[in-house]
Amino acid sequence: MIANHIHDAIGQVRRMQELVLARQRFKGYSGKARMAGGVFAIAGALVLSRPCFPVTPPAHLAGWGGVLAIALLLNYGGLALWFLGNPQLRRNFMQLKPATDALPALAMGAVFSLALVLHEQYDLLFGAWMCLYGLVHVAYRQSLPSIHYTVGIFYMLSGAGCLLAPGLCFTNPWPMGIVFGLGELAGGFILYRNRLEDTDI
Repeated sequence: MIANHIHDAIGQVRRMQELVLARQRFKGYSGKARMAGGVFAIAGALVLSRPCFPVTPPAHLAGWGGVLAIALLLNYGGLALWFLGNPQLRRNFMQLKPATDALPALAMGAVFSLALVLHEQYDLLFGAWMCLYGLVHVAYRQSLPSIHYTVGIFYMLSGAGCLLAPGLCFTNPWPMGIVFGLGELAGGFILYRNRLEDTDI
């Protein structure tokens, strides 16, 4: 009899914990926008791999810069719409803290990119981008679903593989297109499912 009461109490504590964690989750990122970013990464690789596209590092750097600009517009545009569309959120800027927690890692990504480009180490860019973007996911450990962390591990392992792979060439767009395409599609799907589950609570 006592064992049944203890079992019920533990079950209630677990359900309460799940509810609290669900309410603490950051809901500002759009799963659809992130999945669209993954599609653009694959589309970017398709465009950059065409025979008519210049096979030079500066041209490919400009191409990936365009893909990045589109992804930033989609993701941070969605974040701005979420924030500005809710009057309660506009009164509390702390709701944006999870998004700002990622800024140091993103800023270091820009510094690493600039340093590698200045030293003409283009072939290291893919690995550096993947590793640093994977580290960005660490900032979201507490505010996004736990499975989202595995997407960060995927990026870091892929980045390590690119950094250590002999003969990887920056003008071959497929390592970047495949890793970021799959990673963003998976991450976006997780966010989308999380949003659906929260509406059911």
